[in-house]
Amino acid sequence: MSEETPSIQLPDPSKLMVSNSPHMRDKPTINRIMFTVVGAMLPACIAAVLFFGFAAIKVLILCTLSCVLAEEGWNKLMKRPSTWKDGSAVLSGILLGMNLNAGAPWWICVLGGILAMILGKQLYGGLGYNPFNPVLVARVGLLIGFPGIMTTWDKPQFGQMAIDGLTTATPLGLAPGETVLKDMLIGNIGGCLGETSAIALLIGGAILIVFKLIKWEVPLAFIGTVFVITGAMHLVDPETYHSPFVHILTGGLLLGAFFMATDMVTSPMTHKGCWIFGFGCGLITSLIRLWGSYPEGVSFAILFMNALTPLIDRGTIRKPFGYVAPEKAEVEA
Repeated sequence: MSEETPSIQLPDPSKLMVSNSPHMRDKPTINRIMFTVVGAMLPACIAAVLFFGFAAIKVLILCTLSCVLAEEGWNKLMKRPSTWKDGSAVLSGILLGMNLNAGAPWWICVLGGILAMILGKQLYGGLGYNPFNPVLVARVGLLIGFPGIMTTWDKPQFGQMAIDGLTTATPLGLAPGETVLKDMLIGNIGGCLGETSAIALLIGGAILIVFKLIKWEVPLAFIGTVFVITGAMHLVDPETYHSPFVHILTGGLLLGAFFMATDMVTSPMTHKGCWIFGFGCGLITSLIRLWGSYPEGVSFAILFMNALTPLIDRGTIRKPFGYVAPEKAEVEA
């Protein structure tokens, strides 16, 4: 080698870090992301407390504590490090509470926390490994085991700190024409805590989109599909089928579209995949609501599409830049 040719300085192999992609790291940490989502849930939580009083507070606290303690108990049993500080169990607890009725008994909250954390999350290896949304696993499990409790709704009483035990039907269970859109917007309707205020849920969803914590394609495709399908059926037979606005503003659709269908672990990674995922959620939700025996369908739709997420990702992943398909002769050789 001549003196004019500079020597090539290779990096020290001992200082190289080999890891799977992504190789670029961003500032947001897991706990910052989780607690930002918790902050986005606050408007809906406040609305639930305003309409259902201390009963809503009790359900939210019990569900949150149950999820945190169930996860920590499992970590102790499996001799794993503590994980409650990452905020995922806290977020799951709040979402679980928002999926329950204000009058849900304490043991339903505890059982739901155990189902969500153990059956829906930890058995698969913990955060990042669960194929299904843990909260929806718990909700569907409770619905199958205790349908009476899970489909009984307390009547909201704005500004009162106690509910009087009166029950009411959700708007989806009423006949077309018996619903009031204004009540659905502000939250003066029966249902789970997360069905209360559509305005509060839209504010929370906007926060998630602004902070780029969710892919906007999922809720748009989800809500848009439900609107188109239910709207078409309403035009065909308005006396039998609800207005599409009723379907969007009630039944936990906004809660599911913004806060659960967009779960980073169980939803597709590609933009095209998100459109497919959201469309599938909207289609299945509409089919169950319009022709199923159960007036709701969001939970079942999201869980079904969770199972298809790996296939959606595989079918929509983009080719690497510069990729050239091998010739057929090379493949056969």
